[in-house]
Amino acid sequence: MEKTMNKTITAPYDVADYLQTPEDMADYLDASIEEARGDVAFIARAIGDIARAKGISQVAQRTGISCESLAEELSGNGTPSLDTVLKVLRALGLRLNIETIALSGATSRS
Repeated sequence: MEKTMNKTITAPYDVADYLQTPEDMADYLDASIEEARGDVAFIARAIGDIARAKGISQVAQRTGISCESLAEELSGNGTPSLDTVLKVLRALGLRLNIETIALSGATSRS
């Protein structure tokens, strides 16, 4: 008796498909920055995911940066400048917030 195996059909996962609201995007970027542990390419790729969710051509138009340049810089292979990151975040309706963290072994100044 021959056994038949059912084939599992899968589809590629793209996080951009799930970034629907500005809150989703902000939460995703916040979590990505936390997870990245200083890996700039990881953060750039997360910003790229958000830009693709919003529409890369729309982001390019708002920033004045070509679609091709944005796609490359935010692919995780490029190294976007802080200027580019800030322009893209603004075009996405996002901004960076800074908060203090506790540093181990840090001493306070008097």
